[in-house]
Amino acid sequence: MNTCPDVSLVIVSFNTRDLTRECLTAVFAELDRGSIAGEVIVVDNASRDGSADMIEREFARVRLMRSEVNLGFGNANNLGFGSCSGRFVVLLNTDAFLATGALAQALTHMHETPRAGLGGGLLKSRDGSDQPSARSFPTPWLELLSFTGLAARYPHSRVFGRLDRTWADPAEASQVDWVPGAFSIIRREVLDQVGPFDPRFFLYYEEVDLCRRIRQAGWEIWYWPDIVVTHIGGESSKTVTHLTMASGGAQLTLWRMRSQLLYYRRWHGAWVAWWASRQEMVWHGLRAWRNRARNAAKCEESETTLRLWRQAWEDTAAGAVSPPQPW
Repeated sequence: MNTCPDVSLVIVSFNTRDLTRECLTAVFAELDRGSIAGEVIVVDNASRDGSADMIEREFARVRLMRSEVNLGFGNANNLGFGSCSGRFVVLLNTDAFLATGALAQALTHMHETPRAGLGGGLLKSRDGSDQPSARSFPTPWLELLSFTGLAARYPHSRVFGRLDRTWADPAEASQVDWVPGAFSIIRREVLDQVGPFDPRFFLYYEEVDLCRRIRQAGWEIWYWPDIVVTHIGGESSKTVTHLTMASGGAQLTLWRMRSQLLYYRRWHGAWVAWWASRQEMVWHGLRAWRNRARNAAKCEESETTLRLWRQAWEDTAAGAVSPPQPW
């Protein structure tokens, strides 16, 4: 008799105890409501807030894996992948909460779309507003449009809104380049074929890289809006207090830059990695000069960005190597 579960859910925990409790409660409600044969694996990244003890005490059905160090997002998920036995693997952040029927709907879509290697759903904020849930592969041009504010100014333009696909109807299912790692469902045979997350990416760009490899292998990436997931975003990153957060409050700037260089060097070569960093440095150099006498806070923000880019360039040897982990 085949006792393999339909789905293995892998959740990486890092200093988000109360949110992890809320996330797991929603997960088990979905498994029980849909009579879904599933297993739940939580990899705790050396949390300091008692997250692992809470999981062990309150969720006996969870297979808890305690890491003595912070492995980052990709490597912690890779550790969880090694214990998965389901036909499908779901990645879920601890600050992401499945809506009623979301898990069953995700499984239905994967069964009905045999060439879908990986799929994602509609991410919503606590207030019900939509978050970017399906994206285009980054290029220096698209990222230029983002950090200069042109993408936000013209969100309905197919040119300016391409990176986050803000021009697209969020209610329409579509094949896309990649979906955020806050929630995704992956066919296990695809993971076996293309491999897990690239261990060089400690945080950021790891899901972009994985989706590129999946598409390169001939599989499809899908966005399905009827899979609804409430997502807060950046909660684990906020607990890393010794690093600079992006002005939006959801990303650690130095780690983003390191991963950005690693990504561009791998997929586009050394020249594009150089260009991607230099265009942002030029922008912030001009921004710092413009605001030196009129807005000290903006000037300081740009000067910090310049300093971090120089550090990221050195840390990664221009995108050629990943710094020793944990970052």
